Amino acid sequence: MASADDLKFQEFSEAADLLAANPGATTKSMFEEGQSQHATLHVGGDSEEEEEETDQTELLASQKKTSSFWTFQYYQDFFDIDTYQVLDRIRGAVLPIPGRNFVRHHLRNNPDLYGPFWICATLVITVTIMGNLGTFIQLHNQKEPHTKYSPQFHKLSVAAVAIYCYAWIVPLCLWGFLQWRKGVSPNVGSYSFIETVCVYGYSLFVYIPATVLCVVPNEPFRWVLILLAMILSICVLVLSVWQHIRRDNKMVVIGLIAIMVALHVLFAVGCKMYFFMEQENKTPVPEINATIQQTIYSTTHKV
Repeated sequence: MASADDLKFQEFSEAADLLAANPGATTKSMFEEGQSQHATLHVGGDSEEEEEETDQTELLASQKKTSSFWTFQYYQDFFDIDTYQVLDRIRGAVLPIPGRNFVRHHLRNNPDLYGPFWICATLVITVTIMGNLGTFIQLHNQKEPHTKYSPQFHKLSVAAVAIYCYAWIVPLCLWGFLQWRKGVSPNVGSYSFIETVCVYGYSLFVYIPATVLCVVPNEPFRWVLILLAMILSICVLVLSVWQHIRRDNKMVVIGLIAIMVALHVLFAVGCKMYFFMEQENKTPVPEINATIQQTIYSTTHKV
């Protein structure tokens, strides 16, 4: 049986024979080999992790794309948003900065319906309540015995129909027009329908504080508030659309911007004239008619 020394000398002799056969060869320790193997495995692990993350991203994207339009999951994705994102988008809609696109800087390819839905609902409530309260204050300040205040509850349904139709139908028409122009001209871009609704919904937020302050019974003050809110809201809409239509035909661009501005002006002025119209002092007609009839009756009988 060979001893440990024999085995040791045999190992060295085999190594010496190999070195003699290949004088230019270099030896490599087992420790260095282990390190290289460890490094190789480590790099391979990183690439596998990256591939795994990529696969997960593609899987999630495919799951999101395969959600049907009629399923609850399709709409649930548009309500998956936190408070910080909503506040950031409200801030971007209230303070538009020239050169900054609302969709690119605030939505970031992640539009939501949570903000537009509740902004429209809040605006419906504030317009109705403040409109009725403003009418009550005006009638109370007139201090006339024949004037009586009656709540106008029908304005709630009018406000809901007007605001939600404007926040959904106008974006639908704009989205359809941009899709058509995108097919006609290669220089025209377009947003998705949800992104267009999101822009219009957040642009209406500025009307909420404006309508709250419109409870003050002062017509010039009310007009200033409505016009200021209208200008800020129009800036958000125009700056968002301008990026996709600036290279289109000039007449088409001018016409589209003019229609957008006209519809928004009509919406703002209509809300002001309907919900915050100044109540004028009116003499009761029945009393005048009674006086005229009494005069005619007395004159006829004298004759």
